[in-house]
Amino acid sequence: MIALKTVYLDNSSTTRVYKEGAELAADIMYNLYGNPSSLHRKGIEAEKLIKRAREQIAETLKVSPAEIYFTSGGTESDNLAIMGACGMSRGKHILSTNIEHPAVLNTLHHLEKKGYTLELVPVKKNGIVDLERLSRMMRKDTALVTAMFVNNEIGTIEPVEKISRIVKSANPTSVFHIDAVQAYGKIPFTAASVNADLISLSSHKIHGPKGVGALYIKNKSKVAPILFGGGQQGNIRPGTENVPGIAAFGLAAEKACLAVVENGARMEFLKNRLRQGIVSRIDDVAVNTPLENSAPHILNVSFANVRSEVLLHSLETDGIYVSSGSACSSHKKGPSYVLTAIGTDRKMIDGSIRFSLSEFTTEEEIDYTIERVAENVKKIRKLMKR
Repeated sequence: MIALKTVYLDNSSTTRVYKEGAELAADIMYNLYGNPSSLHRKGIEAEKLIKRAREQIAETLKVSPAEIYFTSGGTESDNLAIMGACGMSRGKHILSTNIEHPAVLNTLHHLEKKGYTLELVPVKKNGIVDLERLSRMMRKDTALVTAMFVNNEIGTIEPVEKISRIVKSANPTSVFHIDAVQAYGKIPFTAASVNADLISLSSHKIHGPKGVGALYIKNKSKVAPILFGGGQQGNIRPGTENVPGIAAFGLAAEKACLAVVENGARMEFLKNRLRQGIVSRIDDVAVNTPLENSAPHILNVSFANVRSEVLLHSLETDGIYVSSGSACSSHKKGPSYVLTAIGTDRKMIDGSIRFSLSEFTTEEEIDYTIERVAENVKKIRKLMKR
């Protein structure tokens, strides 16, 4: 098989920006560059662009545009949701899971140092949160429950609707936050269907630009600001808005969510083709992504007697780009805490690779990847025996 120039399978880290979004952002930077807080015509033009993007994102969640607040990305959205909600609550107890993204876990540990009691609900072998444990751990002073919709390493889809019912039936005053960064634009949902008070979104996971995110804040939810400035966005998130990024984010949200079912089915087909190809051609592998209740774009596989970093760079020489885990924690030493939490053997964790697809991934790319993964694993194992 002829080598392909680039096979990008690290879309859970970031995605290629839609051409239309890049062109829109460039046009705004060159021609519609006014400050949206300014009262002159150029300021009003910029303000209209933000309003349009807010409407586009609100439509995808079936919420009011007034409930959408723009941020610098998923990390800030998580921080604002968690610290903002806790800042308005009298409760000092927080519940989350032990496989959350670092943007959530590190924020929670920060609050723990400030006097909050943090408890992490364990997950089962398939990565699904233990709902019975969650129910037993709810308290009258639980200020916040935060859970990710789709796990960024293994792709497990958490039963967020069931989590919400447990939270609200146990304590209606508890705020429920969902980190939907890996779910948005990949699986269909609305704010009502997940019944969340707060939902974090990110632009660069859905073919929008980096440095832009959003937080849905349910109308009656109270969130304290964590930044202070000129009063933009109702003082919830002040600062001059990133107009080019926000406009391109709105376009990406509309485009990705409009075709979410069609694109999801296609990525699911390709993900299964990749999984079956790897399992049928390579011995001693473990698929960490569950067959059921997993997102269509993420496949995590462990290869015995192979170091993930070695395989990653070997594939790179073939023009294939993958990840050894979450990009946000790839520089940290030690085994993946997500794979550890689901009981993956340590030796297998050391050889884990995350393949993450996009709507642009092709069958030809998947077949080429299967071939090159098989050849590289064989070569690496042979070298390891010497």
